[in-house]
Amino acid sequence: MARSFEQMDVWKGSRELVKLIYHLTGKREFKRDFGLADQIRRAALSVMSNIAEGFERGTNTEFIHFLFIAKGSCGEVRSQLYAALDQGYLMEEDFTKAQEQCNIVSSQLGKLIQYLKRSPLKGDKHKTVVG
Repeated sequence: MARSFEQMDVWKGSRELVKLIYHLTGKREFKRDFGLADQIRRAALSVMSNIAEGFERGTNTEFIHFLFIAKGSCGEVRSQLYAALDQGYLMEEDFTKAQEQCNIVSSQLGKLIQYLKRSPLKGDKHKTVVG
């Protein structure tokens, strides 16, 4: 297990998603739709932030809870990307790239959740083995 959230591939992937979303929402047409640009940025930041917060909580139960929130936010980003595409704010290529990054992160989150659910360790806070 990673010693910090910064070492985790899923957090690194979510950071790349945030960079991509900020880049896309900074473009002229997208930037003018403040509501959508702000909401998709917040959702992307939520993915990255909830991974970090859950990790820092120190228990698998809390970590899993925050990973589910991150996964939900990842779905929110994917949905908002469709709205941006429909409004003509994104080119198909940019849309596809962002969707693919969301899918990668969402898949990683799902796998990590399943791993943690099966793990006999409760987490650093409780240093005991379940079972």
